[in-house]
Amino acid sequence: MKTIIYQKLIELTNRPSTSLILKRFTQSSVSKFMIPSYKKTFKIDANLAVKPMHEFSSLHDFFTRQLKEEVRPIDTNKKTIVSPVDAKIESFGTITPTGTFSVKGQEYSIDRLLAKPSLTERFIGGQYAVLYLSPADYHRIHAPLSGEITDQFVSGGFSYPVNKLGLLYGKKPLSDNYRIISILENAGSAFAVIKVGAMFVNSIELVKTDSLWNKGEEVAYFAFGSTVVLLTEPNCVNWRDSVVNGAKVQVGEPLADML
Repeated sequence: MKTIIYQKLIELTNRPSTSLILKRFTQSSVSKFMIPSYKKTFKIDANLAVKPMHEFSSLHDFFTRQLKEEVRPIDTNKKTIVSPVDAKIESFGTITPTGTFSVKGQEYSIDRLLAKPSLTERFIGGQYAVLYLSPADYHRIHAPLSGEITDQFVSGGFSYPVNKLGLLYGKKPLSDNYRIISILENAGSAFAVIKVGAMFVNSIELVKTDSLWNKGEEVAYFAFGSTVVLLTEPNCVNWRDSVVNGAKVQVGEPLADML
C-alpha cells in the first residue's frame, strides 16, 4: 500500500509543466535569495567553490558550482579507477548470472538499465556500484578512467526520485528514469557510466563532446541531485576495500584497480 500511495503522489506532481516551472525558477535571478539558506540547510562549504558566494547568479548556478581543482585531486596511477562524483555508495556488489542486481530490496535488470540487449552480456558476472548524490554534494561528473567512448545514448523519460524513498517505493528509478549511458573502453575492457536523472528536471548536461575521456576531466553535470551507476566486466578490476555500502566518496578517489 505504501508503494502504491507513493507512486501515485509522484505521478500527480511530476509533470512536464511542473518541471518547466521549477527549472525556470531555479535558473532565474529571483532564486538567488535562496542560496544562503540552501547552503546552511545542507551544510555546504562554499569556500571550496571557484566563485565566491556573491557571484552566483541563481540557485541553479550555485547547485552546479565548480570546485577549486586542488580540493579534488585525481589519483594519477594509470591502473586506478576513480570516483566520478562526490556521493554515497548506495549499493555495491556482483551482477548475478541472470543479469540482475539489488538496491534497497528492488531487483534491477542490467538489460533494462543499459537499454540495449547487445551490451548486457559483457557485464554479467561483473560488479556494479550505485553512487547517490545528495543535494549537498558537488554535482559535476568526471571521467573515472581514461579511454574511448564507443557508445553513448539517452534512454528513459519519466523520472522518480532517486533518494531513499524513491529507491524503496519508486518504479525502479535507476533503470527506468531518464538517463545518459556512456560505454567507456580501456585496454579491451568495457565500463558503463550511467548518469540517472532525478525527479522534476531530467537535466544531465554533457560538457565533453569528443569520444576520448581523460581520467579526472569533467564530462557532464547534473542540474539536480541524482545518481551514477558504474558497471564493470568480470575479472577486469579489483575493487578497493573502502568500497562498501554507505561509504562516502569524492571525485578522484580510487575505487578500484585494473588487473
